[in-house]
Amino acid sequence: MSKQVQPIYILPENSQRTTGKTAQQNNIMAAKLVGEIVRTTLGPKGMDKMIVDSMGEVTITNDGVTILEEMQIEHPAAKMIVEVAKTQEEEVGDGTTTAVILAGELLKQAESLLEKEIHPTVIVRGYRQAATKAIEILNKIAQPITKNDTETLIKIAQTAITGKGAESSKEKLSTIAVNAVRRVIKETTKGMQYEKELIKIEKSIGGSVEDTELIEGVILDKEPVHPGMPETVENARIALLDTALEIKNTEIDAKISITDPSQMQAFIDQEETMLRNMVNRVLETGANVVFTQKGIDDIAQHFFAKHGVYAARRLKKSDMEAISKATGANIVTSIQDLTSKDLGIAGRVRKQAIGDQVMTYVEECKNPQSVTILVHGGTEHIVDEVKRSITDALGDVAASLKSGKVVAGAGAPEVELSKQIRLYSETLSGREQLAVRAFAEAMEVIPRTLAENAGLDPIDVLAELKASHDQGRTWAGIDVFTGQVVDAWRAGVIEPLKIKTQAISSASEVAQMILRIDDVIAGGPTTQNTGTPQMPNMDGM
Repeated sequence: MSKQVQPIYILPENSQRTTGKTAQQNNIMAAKLVGEIVRTTLGPKGMDKMIVDSMGEVTITNDGVTILEEMQIEHPAAKMIVEVAKTQEEEVGDGTTTAVILAGELLKQAESLLEKEIHPTVIVRGYRQAATKAIEILNKIAQPITKNDTETLIKIAQTAITGKGAESSKEKLSTIAVNAVRRVIKETTKGMQYEKELIKIEKSIGGSVEDTELIEGVILDKEPVHPGMPETVENARIALLDTALEIKNTEIDAKISITDPSQMQAFIDQEETMLRNMVNRVLETGANVVFTQKGIDDIAQHFFAKHGVYAARRLKKSDMEAISKATGANIVTSIQDLTSKDLGIAGRVRKQAIGDQVMTYVEECKNPQSVTILVHGGTEHIVDEVKRSITDALGDVAASLKSGKVVAGAGAPEVELSKQIRLYSETLSGREQLAVRAFAEAMEVIPRTLAENAGLDPIDVLAELKASHDQGRTWAGIDVFTGQVVDAWRAGVIEPLKIKTQAISSASEVAQMILRIDDVIAGGPTTQNTGTPQMPNMDGM
């Protein structure tokens, strides 16, 4: 009689475990679905998505990372693809859709190799080799660019804006983006240094997109603290204080005993004298504009107004730093230490109402290291989309200058990569050759998607593009408006090299990571009263 074996449980009750091919198929399917979601937004003829959150807030955009973040995707493998978009956004600021589509296509190509019984590690090794080769090829075909090449920089910004909600005003917006980046980017011994925080983007609902302006300085969402203060100060000399213009309270509980009314008056007079001395100390330096991170006492406000000084209080630290960079002012923590050398210079400081909000403009700064773009638009949704378009344009211009290299767009580099990686695969032996060839085919997803989104026949377009590249036309790309193959460089479709290299490295890395997973263990649903979040369903999106 056979002995009955007792089953051994090593996982908690209700745990889900998916292994082998099923796990791989589930993960690949989820990742491919993410790519399919954003695919229709690619290119100048890409469509927009409307996302409505649980609170009823509406977002209309074709920006890849915005779509994926707003969707609140749950599937773990799909979340990994969303991370690709976030990385692309942080590193470059544009090309998020390209990166996500590439990741989805690499996994789609890997799926057919897995069906041919090719081991995942072989595919991973082939993908790694192909990605290294792709970045090497891109660096070889990229063209140099400098800070003074205004025409090319404007084309880069226009390429970023084309196909987004702000396309109708792309000439104006691209010029603003180029000027803003050139203002704040610095040449150092380590190359170009760019901090995107130095370009503030403020929104104003009202007017048209064409009214969007570049302020050579800073806009603050503050107004003067006293109605008697001037609305405009020309030739502003600005004091930045990180201290309160108020009488400090004692650190410990203290009582002041007053026995007759004259003492009361003396106490009030003394407080007023102290505040007057503070104000006089600031005025002695020659300041006619005062900004502080802390408060300003009512009496101090009155004295400042009397002397025609423009003052605002409780500014954000980031705003103080932006004014410091724009005007050359030093942020001072003690009024006693304030000198005329600490003051910043601006052509004008003025109060202006924008819609129902009063703002302070610090403008006409001589050599500002910090600038502000004020975006106008008819509705909130338009303003938001224009802001996203400008952010992409700023990222592209900055990325081009930082790397000093650019490539043409319109699907040209992807077709060239596909051609050269296919040739490279023929130099390899073993099964990795198939994975490298699959990588080459995955590159074609970008021109194919551009053609599909423009309502063109992708097979015809790809055949024509490949023929042009075989004839040695490196920058042959697709003109989605005419359906013709054109020289993308001459057509002014130019993108930073960093967009392509970052998209390829991120997409191939995440594809490799997903392919290496052969076992998915998901914790079982917990009881509702514990407050622990439930693990998402692993079967799909």
